[in-house]
Amino acid sequence: MADIAAAAGVSPATVDRVLNRRKGVKDTTVSRVLDEARALGYLTDAEYRRIAQPRPANIVLLLPTGTNPYLRLLGDKARALSDGRSRDQAKIRCYFIESFDAEALAAALRRHAAWADGIAFMAIEHPIVREAVEEVSAAGKRVVTIVSDISSTSRVAYVGLDNQAAGRTAGYLMGRFAGGAKGSVALVAGSRRYRAHFEREVGFLSLVQEQFPQLSVVGVREGHDDRDENYRHTVSIIDQTPDLVGIYNVGGSSDGIARALREKGRASDVIFIGHGFTPDTRARLVDGTMDAVINSSPDAVLSAVLALLAGPDGTGDAGEVQPAVAMDIIFRENLPVAG
Repeated sequence: MADIAAAAGVSPATVDRVLNRRKGVKDTTVSRVLDEARALGYLTDAEYRRIAQPRPANIVLLLPTGTNPYLRLLGDKARALSDGRSRDQAKIRCYFIESFDAEALAAALRRHAAWADGIAFMAIEHPIVREAVEEVSAAGKRVVTIVSDISSTSRVAYVGLDNQAAGRTAGYLMGRFAGGAKGSVALVAGSRRYRAHFEREVGFLSLVQEQFPQLSVVGVREGHDDRDENYRHTVSIIDQTPDLVGIYNVGGSSDGIARALREKGRASDVIFIGHGFTPDTRARLVDGTMDAVINSSPDAVLSAVLALLAGPDGTGDAGEVQPAVAMDIIFRENLPVAG
């Protein structure tokens, strides 16, 4: 390696970076180092061709902390995917950051952009987050939003459900399950700072008002995707709403709502619709506490992220193609095979 460095007129550290396909070396320098390494017999022709290919993309996934089982499942799958990849495939790192904290998210975007070629994150609708996205994008990084989008930015694409359509779907299911009964329907959201939750709420309200006027929607409670907060909100909703017909959980951590329904003896007569198919929602579908779960496959989300940020050859040159993420509606009678 010292001989290659001397022949190419660079430092041994630069040779090491080139041969290990690390960032921070100009293309012309990479070519010179590889040419000298082949000429000196350090690299075979096959090794030369492999190392000369564009470096695999570095990808960071940023998710909010908390007790949301769907986001935990998404993070677990991302880490498992990372562990199973070869050195010639895109590198993936997953980090959990403070939930509902726009400043923490903006700081994480800027911090991880130093290593990453592309960043996928669950967006918070806030000016400082939009500003961070613009800075990172201007620096040549590809940015993708997942699960919840953000407006007016240079992000490459959004990967996730059409959340307004998801809310309308939940409203339609609620009305049909109610079967003409009159009464109140409650909404529990994570936070309106997530555009996804706001859009789901809007879709739900509009559909119910259009097609099921016999149902009245009581005020939205924000549980911050925390199972204990959702539990307390649900206990309060049950106590204060004698004519409660159903609950739509706009966000995550449905297990807290289910626990309150069971403890209050309302699990069998209150319609309960939520998001995110995970072991906890599966169990609640099986025991009848939940009636339907609206889901976007975490595997499909990760596949779309890789296609957008790594490309088919793992180089980060994916163009602007956005793979679709389907909306799945899961009932007790169509449960996917476990595993």
